[in-house]
Amino acid sequence: MSLLNHSLGALARDIPGATRVFHHYRLDYCCGGHTLLSEALAERGLDAAEVIARLESLPARNESDINWAEAGTDALIDHLLARYHQVHRLQLPELVQLAHRVETVHEDNPLCPAGLAEHLEAMSQELESHMQKEEQVLFPMLRRGLFAPAQGPISVMRMEHDDHGEALARLARLTHDFSLPAGACASWQALYTGINELQNDLMQHIHLENNILFNSAQRQEVQHG
Repeated sequence: MSLLNHSLGALARDIPGATRVFHHYRLDYCCGGHTLLSEALAERGLDAAEVIARLESLPARNESDINWAEAGTDALIDHLLARYHQVHRLQLPELVQLAHRVETVHEDNPLCPAGLAEHLEAMSQELESHMQKEEQVLFPMLRRGLFAPAQGPISVMRMEHDDHGEALARLARLTHDFSLPAGACASWQALYTGINELQNDLMQHIHLENNILFNSAQRQEVQHG
């Protein structure tokens, strides 16, 4: 079957390095993971042959790479907690401080990201609430194999992931698509570098949950239901 007939989420799950390609072309493989590659390319007006060539040229998975689709629930949850939950809690406070600094010093610059600090603060609060729900309710249920009762919390987490996706889209609008003025100061450069890192991390975080952890829990609920 052509790659065009696979969903973005499935390709991100099954092809090592596909997420880098999707980041390059700004294809939403996390919240929009159900979308077929053909549909996503048509919506963005992208050259299908070019994108497929990039995907097909990716190296095969190294033996040292972890296939999270086969890693098991406990291992994946441990990875999510260490690699994403802990990291987001460090990323966002620093970005909020940088955004306040840039908005204060460069408020007269037409490219100044007015309102960015406030938006990042809201993102931080919403993400913290979301992660606590996972840590205190959903993840313990999944570790115990309570797949049927977990379906309600999973539905809520998926909806909140959609909200996170909208928040990421607003980051691009507030930063004028991350456009830096000529001679941008170090703080401004660090701010946009950090936001880009946050965006990549959060998209990968959501992908691992939506397309692997939650899908696996739903399959197991059907099998044991």
